[in-house]
Amino acid sequence: MITLRPSQERGYADHGWLKSYHSFSFAGYYDAQHMGWGNLRVINEDWIAPGTGFGTHGHRDMEIVTYVLEGALAHQDSLGHIQSIVPGEVQRMSAGTGVQHSEFNHAPDATTHLLQIWIQPNRLGVAPGYEQKTIAPADKLGRLCLVAAPEGEHGVLRIQADARLYAGLFDAGQTASLALPAGRMGYVHLVRGALTVNGLPLRTGDAALLANEASVTLTDAQAAEVLVFDLSA
Repeated sequence: MITLRPSQERGYADHGWLKSYHSFSFAGYYDAQHMGWGNLRVINEDWIAPGTGFGTHGHRDMEIVTYVLEGALAHQDSLGHIQSIVPGEVQRMSAGTGVQHSEFNHAPDATTHLLQIWIQPNRLGVAPGYEQKTIAPADKLGRLCLVAAPEGEHGVLRIQADARLYAGLFDAGQTASLALPAGRMGYVHLVRGALTVNGLPLRTGDAALLANEASVTLTDAQAAEVLVFDLSA
């Protein structure tokens, strides 16, 4: 079974300094039909205005992945990390027993555009942790590049959740397929461009939710950037 989640049907919030689309229920947006998918709980697409951001706030028991598309995001946390995240870099923060952090766009004239992803951990109460990795465009070109996994194999981000995250860049003639073992769920978020997932056409911001599918197959790509999730049910 494959289900389309159209971009325009996502929740939307405009706070002036922050514009955000919510794929699943979040903050003031509630939709009983979209509370998450498997252990994927949040995908927020955010645009943060110049000179603004999220002040210090806390998280617990969540794996948080930040994928910057444009601009830069300044991160500071109670673990002592002070980092800037730019396109091509991916951040993982394990909130665990509790972490405080802030996220700002310090640029005077450029908007920061990002995706923030929350995945439910496989254990509660773990020690908080932080990682940041660079994923070169060449590593994503025409293939699904593993970005995050439970054991952090091959040097990818180590998330404490039963999930794997892949990223890819595809254009005309480029295809890819990812097996989904029995009992697994898939989620495809099209960051930009166009492509077809198991026969279902997607456009920028659309998503495909997969259950009881043997694989995720990507075809008919046009300047596409895509995230693919292999999730526990």
